[in-house]
Amino acid sequence: MITLAQVRRALLGHQPRTVEVPEARPAAVALVLLDRSSSQGLEILLIRRAERAGDPWSGQIAFPGGRYEPQDADLLATAVRETREETGVDLTNRERLGSLDDLYPRTPTLPPVIVRPFVFALDARPALVPSDEVQRAFWLPLERLGEPGVRREITLTLRGVERTFPAYLVDDELIWGMTERILTPFIDLATQM
Repeated sequence: MITLAQVRRALLGHQPRTVEVPEARPAAVALVLLDRSSSQGLEILLIRRAERAGDPWSGQIAFPGGRYEPQDADLLATAVRETREETGVDLTNRERLGSLDDLYPRTPTLPPVIVRPFVFALDARPALVPSDEVQRAFWLPLERLGEPGVRREITLTLRGVERTFPAYLVDDELIWGMTERILTPFIDLATQM
């Protein structure tokens, strides 16, 4: 079971890797952790994106977040704004634990973005108020990701080509792609301590 103390220690010593890709738009996501109690472990906030024409991540499980906008002071402000807009959760004065390595889509047909993940901790469960961009917002116990059979490889047909990806399947929710690519290194980092 991953504890908040483990996450704090791991992020305190973590030097996030930044990435620069010409013409890629900066974006940020929030990994929002809820500390249920020392005996129950952490929960993480996830969203299912609404089905939208033209959205390459339409309908996928994701972290709240989005692209940097000119009114954002920095990428941290982007993560805070997007989380509030998409889920109703205000991270303004919440504990920020740190950030993770930047990443970008591996598939060249996806929009060129560089995503910076920020990690926050909450000590009380806020009400979730999904926006029209979000089909569903929910809390997932992190310990569920370590259950037998949850971690797997999936094969999807994307634009007529079969590709295999690492994924998590929890209660019929498929977590893959960039969300999996953020979540797995986060879990690895937290459990190395």
